[in-house]
Amino acid sequence: MYIVNLTYHRPIEEVENHLAAHVTWLKRYFQDGNFIASGRKKPRTGGVILVKDMARTQLDTILAEDPFDAIAHYEVTDVALTATSAGFESLFGI
Repeated sequence: MYIVNLTYHRPIEEVENHLAAHVTWLKRYFQDGNFIASGRKKPRTGGVILVKDMARTQLDTILAEDPFDAIAHYEVTDVALTATSAGFESLFGI
């Protein structure tokens, strides 16, 4: 599984201009089953996307399609979960 940490490097007004297209992009990959969860950071300096395991090159291709690509920096962390709270066991092997 990957944790994708987005950090905006443009003003929030510019982020807002790309938000609808970004949400459409997110929905596509949720429907495809590639994205697990996503959300905004508090304070609003970026966001986080949880992504199922795949080839890193495939993830890089997906991220390059994001309308936020020009306004956010992406930090990608590959994670192998070893423990969860009760009810979250389905995250193993994602």
